[in-house]
Amino acid sequence: MTRMQKLFSSKRKGNESAQPAPIAPTEPESLVRHIAIIMDGNGRWATKRHLPRLAGHKAGVSALRRVVECAADENIEMLSVYAFSTENWGRPRAEVDGLMRLFWETIRSDLEKLHRDGVRLRHLGRLQDLSPDIQKAILDSVELTRNNTRISLNVCFNYGGRAELVDAIRQIIADGKDPEVINEELISSYLYTRDLPDPDLVIRTAGEMRVSNFLLWQSAYSEYYATSTLWPDFGHEDLLAALNSYRQRQRRFGRLVAS
Repeated sequence: MTRMQKLFSSKRKGNESAQPAPIAPTEPESLVRHIAIIMDGNGRWATKRHLPRLAGHKAGVSALRRVVECAADENIEMLSVYAFSTENWGRPRAEVDGLMRLFWETIRSDLEKLHRDGVRLRHLGRLQDLSPDIQKAILDSVELTRNNTRISLNVCFNYGGRAELVDAIRQIIADGKDPEVINEELISSYLYTRDLPDPDLVIRTAGEMRVSNFLLWQSAYSEYYATSTLWPDFGHEDLLAALNSYRQRQRRFGRLVAS
């Protein structure tokens, strides 16, 4: 097993419906406040069923609805999901247009229910590159749900970890900061996530073993969990398996823990 593989733990293979073990009582340090998810496998899910890739993305939206509800039931305070990366613009034009249309339609169809369910929506990414109608829809959804407290859902749309750092550095320079005052706290205060906690757990679906430019700064000491389950098939049992795996671990943040 490679060193990279040891960073990940998978509880399922393929689409098996393994029943997760009951979650053990949690100590304060094992509580999960913030989960970040790399939602991978929509295209493969569609291909296996001889469907167009956009059908996989639509199934992925259904999975997200399901997981938001499950996470709220498990008292997770925050979810961050990787919906569209800065690199995804390089996909075929038809797929990109379909994803933009799907994002717009999902906001229109789901916003009122998310608001009633107490979900607070936030956007992480480069807003200015999106079309004016999508920009307005995002800003309206953020404003409508800003006081909701059941769970926060951060949608990383037109997001890239390197782009985020570039934007932060540009703004630090524009603000004329003295190089001597630049430290980790200052940089963090210029990121899209400036007022958010770092993720405790990063989940990646579809069996891949890479971070794909997602929350590079924020996940420096996050725990990683990979599963071979394709994102459209991801559900409550998968979420419980990830939480169980997390709660088996001891987070050291680069330090040794006294025995």
